[in-house]
Amino acid sequence: MSFLEALRLAFSAIWSHRLRSFLTLLGIIFGVATVIVVVSVIEGFNAYVDEKIANIGTNAFSVQKYSIEDFSSVEVLNAARRRNKDVTVEDLKALKAAGGEIRDAGGKSSNLADIKFADQTLFKVQLNGVTPNIGEIENIESKSGRFFYESEDENRRNVCFIGSEVAEKLFPNSDPVGNTVKLDGRPFKIIGVGKELGSAFGQSRDMYVSIPLSTFLSIYGLRRSISISVTSHDSKSYVNALDEARTLMRIRRKLGPSEKDNFGIVTPDAINQLRDNIFGTVQVAAIGVTSISLVVGGIVIMNIMLVSVTERKKEIGIRKSIGAKQADILKQFLAESTSLALVGGSIGVLIAYSIAKIIALLFSIPTALPFLWVTIALLVSSGVGLVSGVYPAWKAARLDPIEALRAD
Repeated sequence: MSFLEALRLAFSAIWSHRLRSFLTLLGIIFGVATVIVVVSVIEGFNAYVDEKIANIGTNAFSVQKYSIEDFSSVEVLNAARRRNKDVTVEDLKALKAAGGEIRDAGGKSSNLADIKFADQTLFKVQLNGVTPNIGEIENIESKSGRFFYESEDENRRNVCFIGSEVAEKLFPNSDPVGNTVKLDGRPFKIIGVGKELGSAFGQSRDMYVSIPLSTFLSIYGLRRSISISVTSHDSKSYVNALDEARTLMRIRRKLGPSEKDNFGIVTPDAINQLRDNIFGTVQVAAIGVTSISLVVGGIVIMNIMLVSVTERKKEIGIRKSIGAKQADILKQFLAESTSLALVGGSIGVLIAYSIAKIIALLFSIPTALPFLWVTIALLVSSGVGLVSGVYPAWKAARLDPIEALRAD
């Protein structure tokens, strides 16, 4: 019997018992759908972190008061608070003037502020104090207007660059550029509006106001730690730029060879490693637990195939009596169990895709459905069907044709 003939007989048998076949498929459908939904949420989250959180600029890293490792536990964080010193504007100037593999360095700090225009006030809006080159380092694009000039930072100008959501709420029907708003009671002229960035875990990334760092520090105090964004010339010099920045900071703080850094350097790799440390075990456990449903689906297929062999003894006897070999009978029933599982897996993938889209819309949870995992799901489901059909197919192939023909 050819492979195509085996498939034709398999689908004919499945179609002739449509309701029973559908009920049999439910185990595989729910199993595959559950696994794919979990994977799509996990993959979507990972891609989301890469794109919106770990993406801190082209060939960029951040020098801060704390490192990613300092947040591993309360004890470690408390020790870092006692040990680590503030990152200052003088550190920024030193890194900016370092040369070598360090191309540029920009500073930033943040606070919460109330922003008012006319009779409307937005409370507790994120206020960023930034140097003008942060716009280039972090690829900040303008929807209208422009970012800061160096002269505005040097002269502590009261100018601001606002997020698109702030613009929509305060200036719903007009271009805000050129208007004056009040930040904590102080007048600031709007010089630009940022392009829409979207949200991160349900929190808007467009609800912000940026002002020159020098202006920010003059208002909110010089004695505060800032964050420094550093860039290398290219990806090849990135590691060397990291080493140069770390060496410079250690020299400035007079740290000995055996002393631990009393500052933090945050890279996209460090953020991703933290994500993997926190969620890696959860991911494996979630996929493992949901995969159990596939085993249950396989058991259901094996059970229905055993029933099918019992019901079709006479058919098997007739086929053997007219020349069908054991291999033909084996191939027929294996094709049937595999086809059942493959159809169920395909339906499960479609259901999972729909559920993932609904989750993304209703709960603002990012999802992604990689082609690799769709392929794996279909291969696993068909593999489960193949394995589940081995014993029933073997039992059918070994039936004695005379005994089979006597069956009622």
